[in-house]
Amino acid sequence: MSYNTLHPLAVRTSPTISYPLLRCLGTESAMGRDFLTKAERSALMSRIRGQGTDAEKIIFRLLRRSGVYFEKHVRALPGCPDVVFRRYKLAVFIDGDFWHGRQWKTRGLSSLSKQFRSSISKRYWITKIQRNSDRDKVNTRLLRRDGWKVLRVWETEVKRAPDVCVKRILRHLEALSKNA
Repeated sequence: MSYNTLHPLAVRTSPTISYPLLRCLGTESAMGRDFLTKAERSALMSRIRGQGTDAEKIIFRLLRRSGVYFEKHVRALPGCPDVVFRRYKLAVFIDGDFWHGRQWKTRGLSSLSKQFRSSISKRYWITKIQRNSDRDKVNTRLLRRDGWKVLRVWETEVKRAPDVCVKRILRHLEALSKNA
């Protein structure tokens, strides 16, 4: 699939037209308001998936290689954990940095609000990401109350050192199997 079909900005702007010129022409820029139409933004956002991310695929593949049995995306549990080991009551979440509020740290910023300082929808994004973070805490609490161990892994950790992440999961499983 070509870049033009994946990214509407490539279709809407010419490489010879700069952002300041677009702003002068009345076209909104990436620095401020949205430069996509409502339909284009909707199409772009609809491609974002909560399941089947690259980080999840990497973890699933490495866990299968290690020979452990696990379930994926168990909706019956609070938060729909990405990886579930029912026998050991271990739930693993593979959290995206942006959606779960860690990206500002990985970018070296001092707070979440700094990440959206030039966005006109700053309040919307901060509220949305804070709600996601709060929901993560509630789901973790509910799982722990029901006797589950909860492990959270960040997508950047998976992409940087997938083997380390899987070893961490396997260490938790080993510790839980000794207690069972």
